[in-house]
Amino acid sequence: MSPRVARLMKGLSVLAGLAAGVALFGLLVSQRQAPTHDAAAAAAPVVAVIEVRALPLRLAARGHGTARPAETWQAVANVSGRVVERHPRLEDGALLPAGTPLLTLDPSRYELAIAEAEAELASLAAELAQLATEETNTRDLRALERERLALAERELERVERLAANNAVSRSQRDAQRRATLAQRQAVAALDNQLALMPARRQRLEAQHERAATRLAQARRDLEDTRFVAPYDLRLAAVEVERHQFAAVGQRLFTADSIEAAEVEAHFPIAMLRRLLGGVPSADGDGLDITERLDLGAIDAEVVLVGAEDVRWPARVTRIASGMAPGTRSVRVVLRVEEPYRHAAPPERPALQRDMYLRAELHAMAPAARLVVPASAVHQGEVYVVGEDDTLVRRAVTVAFEQHDLAVIAAGLAAGERVIVDDLAPAVAGMAVTARRDTALEARLRAGARGDGTEEVP
Repeated sequence: MSPRVARLMKGLSVLAGLAAGVALFGLLVSQRQAPTHDAAAAAAPVVAVIEVRALPLRLAARGHGTARPAETWQAVANVSGRVVERHPRLEDGALLPAGTPLLTLDPSRYELAIAEAEAELASLAAELAQLATEETNTRDLRALERERLALAERELERVERLAANNAVSRSQRDAQRRATLAQRQAVAALDNQLALMPARRQRLEAQHERAATRLAQARRDLEDTRFVAPYDLRLAAVEVERHQFAAVGQRLFTADSIEAAEVEAHFPIAMLRRLLGGVPSADGDGLDITERLDLGAIDAEVVLVGAEDVRWPARVTRIASGMAPGTRSVRVVLRVEEPYRHAAPPERPALQRDMYLRAELHAMAPAARLVVPASAVHQGEVYVVGEDDTLVRRAVTVAFEQHDLAVIAAGLAAGERVIVDDLAPAVAGMAVTARRDTALEARLRAGARGDGTEEVP
């Protein structure tokens, strides 16, 4: 076939295709149908609504913190000595009851010190008894010497009268004078002995007191060689072995009390202020908030993060001074009694040091509040069904949100119907058919009281 004929056949094929397309288009246009009006599509949409009511509200605050024992014992050697006894379970993590002997240092040095002090006390007691006997004897002897002095004085007076009448010689008079002076000297010596005895007694009593002090110190040192568990405890770090010499001031082991635990939880200040606003006042009027508020009215609970079924009841004991420097949050200290009581590892562990916990505080609000589901608030607006069953977009002020609830401060009134469906599009003035969701209202009331088990949508 020549090229000219081929080009002619190709052009005829293109023309035939165009003609077929025009014919098909004309056929479709001739058979088209006019759009019909669907009455059902124009019907008002059915929306779920709730009737807004002022509900009793259980305020909640949630914070996080770590656990620590309420009491920790750091056993430090007050005396030096070699470790002669060590409990076989004195290891990190062991649980031991109160009264368990844990560790003993060599007591021989202090037992010898006690024996020496007791012997010295016995010697001083004997000296004091001897001094008392000497004092009694000296007083008796002085009484006798005074009688002799009285006789010598009378005899000297008689001799002096006789000497004045030249009835006796001078030598006799002088001899009587010497005898009288000697008797006076004897009485004065006994008086001096008695005068010195109180000082001797004071010296002996001071030595006795010093020896008694050494005895008490030796006995205390002997007590310090024995370490006995003061309460039910869990051992932490053990830093000493048997036969090892312990120096004064050396830390031997650390133990945590298992009778109670504390949690220092950090709470946002706005959330905690809101909760404390519902706590009744106490009788005190000091600057300390624990004196102004009845913290016992706050219901508290701590939850193990990552294991929501592991919970412990708690109570607020105090609000710590200052704020957390990193988060500027308020530090609240909670106390958990008997944190090991219901432990059943691994399903339910005991509350131990450094566990990361969530603390939940609750208190009833002093007045009922308007509450709606948080999902019913759309960027500061709620959709309300008006009296003529049309949609009204209402701007509201949300005081705060708690869990899945929004507490309305302004913009709504009790008795109004709020749409809880996710309506799109939500055109103001559009007709709607309201369907009251009583089940949701019941869950909303339960959630506001804090005893609901279902999540509010």
